[in-house]
Amino acid sequence: MKKYLWIVLLLLLAGLDLLAGHGFSIPDAVVFWKLRFPRMLAAVIGGASLALSGAQMQALFRNPLADPHIMGVSGGAGLGAAIAALAFVSGGSWTLAGAAFLGAAITGAFIIAVASKVQSAGTLLLAGVMLGFVISAISSILQYSAGEESLKLFYSWMAGSFSLAGYPSLAIMGAALVLGFALSIAAVKDFDLVLFGDEFAGASGVSLRSLRIRVMICCALMTGVVTAFCGPLGFVGIAAPHLVRKFGGTAAHRKVLPWSLLSGACLCLSADILSHLGPVTLPSGSTMALVGIPLIIVLLWRNRL
Repeated sequence: MKKYLWIVLLLLLAGLDLLAGHGFSIPDAVVFWKLRFPRMLAAVIGGASLALSGAQMQALFRNPLADPHIMGVSGGAGLGAAIAALAFVSGGSWTLAGAAFLGAAITGAFIIAVASKVQSAGTLLLAGVMLGFVISAISSILQYSAGEESLKLFYSWMAGSFSLAGYPSLAIMGAALVLGFALSIAAVKDFDLVLFGDEFAGASGVSLRSLRIRVMICCALMTGVVTAFCGPLGFVGIAAPHLVRKFGGTAAHRKVLPWSLLSGACLCLSADILSHLGPVTLPSGSTMALVGIPLIIVLLWRNRL
């Protein structure tokens, strides 16, 4: 029964999330299919994508705190959204989402270019962190020079919400998750070998450059799509894989990757339920921080990461 804990928890949270709102009232058909069902699917797909990206990055860099935010992919999406909010005030949410995805793609391409030249995983991780700081600084400058209407549109997206995603965007997010999961499963053995060090992995036949490029393409695709349609959502990519390793008692990626996918979905569903419990709906990104930060602190304290 323990091995199916995440599935049971996911189903339970999905049921609660579909009813979450004003006193858990049973929604009518229009509200159910137009609002709550797409929101639940967005939380499931978004959480799964971010958790899967985090699990791959932690394996690739052998760093328990590596995730799409640390590597600057989410920051690139935020920069794209800031540029769109400043230049195209009347473009709407699709303009903002498209710009966010383009920013994530460009950031991912830069990291891939670095990965093709750099041998050390630590150096590549440091490059991602520095890139994130640069992107954050540029975004702050753009926000400072933006008008009131532009800032309102940008901050609305930055807060993060699963309610922003409709069925067309869910189809794109789902396709990205399926492709990303297939690519990650194909590299399971390589991830296990990398845990023993770059030299051991290379001696065992793993092409480190090829693996890094494939992982970054995979993570940039999933993170960029989720960030584009749901806004920046932090902490999922860090916390979910650690929860799996803690409760699963294994570091084998044939188990860590799929169960991280489910745990990420559970975390985002929990955040979405919390955001709809009160009289005022809160942004899911903020409630995700309330869920994720305590988990990370506990992990840091117990495991001394």
